Amino acid sequence: MKGVFSMDFGKIITAMVTPFTEDGRVDYEGAASLAKYLVENGSDSLVVAGTTGESPTLTSEEKLELFKTVKEAVDVPVIGGTSGNDTRSSVEMSKKAAPFVDGLLLVVPYYNRPTQEGLYQHFKTIAEAVDKPCILYNVPSRTGRNLEAATVARLSEIENIVAVKEAGGDLSQAAKIKTSAPRLRLYSGDDAMLLPMYAIGGDGVISVCSHVIGTKMKKMLDVFESGDVVRAARMHRELLPVFEGLFVTTNPIPVKYAMYRRGIIKNLVYRLPLTPPSDKEKEFIDRLLEI
Repeated sequence: MKGVFSMDFGKIITAMVTPFTEDGRVDYEGAASLAKYLVENGSDSLVVAGTTGESPTLTSEEKLELFKTVKEAVDVPVIGGTSGNDTRSSVEMSKKAAPFVDGLLLVVPYYNRPTQEGLYQHFKTIAEAVDKPCILYNVPSRTGRNLEAATVARLSEIENIVAVKEAGGDLSQAAKIKTSAPRLRLYSGDDAMLLPMYAIGGDGVISVCSHVIGTKMKKMLDVFESGDVVRAARMHRELLPVFEGLFVTTNPIPVKYAMYRRGIIKNLVYRLPLTPPSDKEKEFIDRLLEI
């Protein structure tokens, strides 16, 4: 047994955007400030260098420095996005990141479209190489492959695989995961599915919208847990325009603009191939922030 993996990541885990300076470098001071803001506004844990953090355009060195910076800035669990579509390099990155984070977020390999056996071996290899809690991340719309419930069940037998971020949009699959892999914590990877997934036994969300409405999301879950299901459902419906609106174009374009408009990050800078929102999209997001 390598270790005890009982880390409580909480209910609201925010997948942080990565602030950049005007000339496109990582704004580490801005990342620390953003992390503190998120913790003060409902986030129980933070994911750094995930999809929302523009991970495909970050170098390994930038990711490691971000992990160190955010971990030093806040007193909540920090989860590092350390995997890609190459198992060997994912293992190397995960090993380098392990001293600076509390957990690892491991995404389904993209582009090379592995079989379910390939997915199993990929995650197993990474998890067994590190002494950290690992969260599986299924997002078929980006990766081109679905991590099936049966494969998750097999992976749940590996001690330090502790959770799954399910963003496949299939509540039935989420329920199957909860049934076949009850040891794992189940996090919605889709803000709009938070309450439905919570209602079938989920544990929370790895969220984009919590940048903007984190405290409201946490309140909704508290209300649901208190037994007032009707009120929680009403709160979910009230938040739905934000859940959907912050995906008016490719994530993280809208949420990064929202944080810029609110003055939480200094610069509206993206790394290509991402570009700023159009004027029409900016107007839409501005109206959304008034909710």
